[in-house]
Amino acid sequence: MKAYIFPGQGAQFTGMGKEAYESNPKAKTYFDQANDILGFKLTDIMFSGSGDELKQTKVTQPAIFLHSVALALSADSFVPDMVAGHSLGEFSALVANKTLPFADGLKLVYQRAMAMQHACEVNPSTMAAILGLDDAVVEEVCASIKDEVVVAANYNCPGQLVISGSIKGIDIACEKMKAAGAKRAMPLQVGGAFHSPLMEPARKELAAAIESTTFNNPTCPVYQNVNAAPSVTVADIKKNLIAQLTAPVRWTQSVNQMTADGAKKYIECGPGKVLQGLVKKISPEVEAQSLV
Repeated sequence: MKAYIFPGQGAQFTGMGKEAYESNPKAKTYFDQANDILGFKLTDIMFSGSGDELKQTKVTQPAIFLHSVALALSADSFVPDMVAGHSLGEFSALVANKTLPFADGLKLVYQRAMAMQHACEVNPSTMAAILGLDDAVVEEVCASIKDEVVVAANYNCPGQLVISGSIKGIDIACEKMKAAGAKRAMPLQVGGAFHSPLMEPARKELAAAIESTTFNNPTCPVYQNVNAAPSVTVADIKKNLIAQLTAPVRWTQSVNQMTADGAKKYIECGPGKVLQGLVKKISPEVEAQSLV
């Protein structure tokens, strides 16, 4: 069985999507449509913008979504048995399995990006990558920090967990993680504490947009970040998508479950190869490659 997987924020690079735009007429229609929907030339920033321009949440999220979805929907070989996406990538996955039309997916992603950017401005906060500790130890350290928000945010693969919280809380946590034996505890260059309670204002804003959007029954299961389980009903998909902004991304658990459910080949759709690397660390017995 084939599992198609879609990357999240951080996979962007200058020039992303340019080759597909110039060589694939079907993909080009999605890029052009996105520019019209958003009301600005997103493709100009994707193809030739600076790294700083691409790092803006309001640009990064629609850019990665557009690149990922255009590749998937324009590929003749695209026939998924299951889909999943890392954080933002879950929206790409939901367009890929026809739960959301492309235009509605893009509008939700842009609203999500703007809501998250606003939440970051209201509550200055950050994230850090913790390498070389068991998940349980990381969770224990986070729980020990009482007066600040610090939580596990991204379960990326065994020995690689990202934490999220207040700036002071993350500073304290990094020192405690090192004392607990972490190989590295590195603050990340991000705009805020994604997948933490500090994203509650963005969650409320996005919830209203999701509830007012028509979702369709999916053509195959989507393994969602919140519970790492397959969802096939509109009610479950909406509920889990709303919860995602303040809950951790359970990527390790999602890949383990997809593999247990029969996934033998993982195909990454979008910029970069980050998810392939994570899959190989989580399930070394499976194949992982880019969509070609």
